[in-house]
Order: sequence, then C-alpha cells, then structure tokens
Amino acid sequence: MDWFNYHHLLYFWVVASEGSVTAACERLHLAQPTISSQIKKLEKSIGSPLFERSGRRLVLTETGRIVFEYADEIFTLGRELSEVLAGRRPDRPLRFTVGVPDVLPKLVTFRILEPVLDMPEPIQLVCVEGGLDDLLVEMAAHRLDLVLSDMPASPDSSIRVFNHPLGQCAVSVLGIPKKARKLRRGFPESLDGETVLLPTRNTALRRSLDQWFEAKKVHPTVAAEFQDSALAKTFGQSGLGLFFSPSVIEESVCRQYDVEVVGRLEDVVERFYAVSPERRIRHPAVEAISQRARRELFG
Repeated sequence: MDWFNYHHLLYFWVVASEGSVTAACERLHLAQPTISSQIKKLEKSIGSPLFERSGRRLVLTETGRIVFEYADEIFTLGRELSEVLAGRRPDRPLRFTVGVPDVLPKLVTFRILEPVLDMPEPIQLVCVEGGLDDLLVEMAAHRLDLVLSDMPASPDSSIRVFNHPLGQCAVSVLGIPKKARKLRRGFPESLDGETVLLPTRNTALRRSLDQWFEAKKVHPTVAAEFQDSALAKTFGQSGLGLFFSPSVIEESVCRQYDVEVVGRLEDVVERFYAVSPERRIRHPAVEAISQRARRELFG
C-alpha cells in the first residue's frame, strides 16, 4: 500500500489554507524553498499538479481541491485528538456507540443508558440493534464501544471481551387488570393452564421460565413467542395472554401498557451485563452507566 508523506500533505494544506507560500512560511517557520520542494514531491507522488498560477496568486487545481478537502478533515481530526489527549473538550461531542440485542427490554435499555444523557460533557449516543453474536463481532471490529446483554458473553468465544455485571432483578408477571386481579389469588399455582406470551427459546429469560414452570409444576398454555419484548407487551396489552418483564421496570410497564402485576417470580432472576473489549472500564460513558446501574437501578 502506498502511503502519503504527511509532512508534505501538511505543507500543502497550510499553503492552501493561507493562500500563499509566503504566509505558510511565516506560520510554519520554514524557508520558502523547503515548502516549495516538499509540495513538488507531493505532486510527483500523486501524479498531478495541485496548484496553478492565476496572475500572482496560487489557485487549487481540481485535484488540489480534492486533496485539500481530505487534508482539511485529516488535520482537523488530528487537532481534536490533541485536545482530547490534553484534557480539553473539543467542539464535537464524544461519540458513544452501543450494541443492544433485540431481546433486551427497551425500557431496561433506556434506564441503563439514561445517565449518558446527563453527563456534563456532550455525548452523541448511537444505539445499534441486532443479535448478540453479531454485535460482539462489530465490537471486535471497533465499530461499537459497548454491548448490553442479559447474559454474559461466552468465555469460549473467539472474540476477546469482558463481562461487567450491572445488576439483577426478579421477574414480574403482568396482564390486563381484570385477569391480573383474578389470578393474584392462589398465585403462582393460578398460572397453571393460563395463556401466556413467552420470549423465544434462544433467550436467557425463556430458559429460566421453563425451569421455573417445571420446578413449580405449573403448565401454562403458550399462545405466542416473541423475540422483541416490546411486541410481547403490545400483544399482552390486548389481552391475548400474560407476559413477563423485569421487576425493576414493572411500574413503567404498567403505566405505559395499562396492565397490572399478577405476581413476582422471585426465583427467576434476570441479570444484565455491559460487555466491553477491555477489562478496565475507561470510556466515561461506560463508567457512568455502570455506576448508576449498580448504585440505583439495581441497587
């Protein structure tokens, strides 16, 4: 691969920005022959002139305009990098890209990420949804800063990641008010034979629920399975069946979907993790959500 000489590119960028070699010499504290010879070397490596004369002025050629646009972005980013490393805050907000598995409840995701919106420094939050395995691959390619999950990443994975526990909570059973009030009596045995909406079998919550049903000898009727927990809540709101949600968000779910709590499965625990490519948490946004989740959300 051919690499640009970035010193040559810098001299060209300063000349183009200042409008003349003389002004560039003053800014760079270099002699005119030095700058002129370096720009000629850059033109030779590119294979095209970057400036042309228009009277006594230097004007960018078409190739020169293209090179200048890229050089301007390169050196602007370089200046921002210097400011960040020096502890100064650049004008551009810090980008924070989070992978969110589609099985993770949206309200839990919001509550976990909410501290990012309250940080003193400006943060540009980007949420990317997908399957957990695909999101971990994206993080390994440095396209994600963090992945949220309701299960730890497997230690057998070929991708080197670290699991940071955020907290845990019980699971609530919810349904339309009339049904919920009826089933509270005799709970949890009252769930036997009742119509329920379950997560799909590839989720941690579904495995925990199946084990709980077996242990309690409760055999509900499964009306539907959902990978998207928000869709399950919408169907549950219509009265199609009971559904399950982390207890930490039950109040918000009841208000939003006009449902009531039938009971809580204290033996069924949902755990939440921040999965990162590093053992120690360094990103300020990751640190903020980890501390808030452990201290307040799940504390």
